Amino acid sequence: MGYRTIYTTARDEAEAMLIAETLVEEKMAACANVIPSMRSVYRWHGRVEQNDEFVVLLKTTASLAEKVVDRVKELHSYTVPCVVSWEIKEGNHKYLDWIESETVK
Repeated sequence: MGYRTIYTTARDEAEAMLIAETLVEEKMAACANVIPSMRSVYRWHGRVEQNDEFVVLLKTTASLAEKVVDRVKELHSYTVPCVVSWEIKEGNHKYLDWIESETVK
């Protein structure tokens, strides 16, 4: 079994918490970390933009990663939200077993 961290950003705390709580409640993620007050600088429609955002880190299994990405896109307010998946190669085996036990099969 493989494991993933899904990284996304949200426009505000309410959206970040909606994404975090929904994915955990639906057992698509075992855990979600919401990190406040990140400043993003990016190019959008030919202009450099800056916004404060919240980071959401979701821990899940590799088999659920694509479904998690799709669900985050459904819940997100951005036209093109940042939603990426990172493979977890090593870690506390008991924690990884816990991720497995807390997500849908």
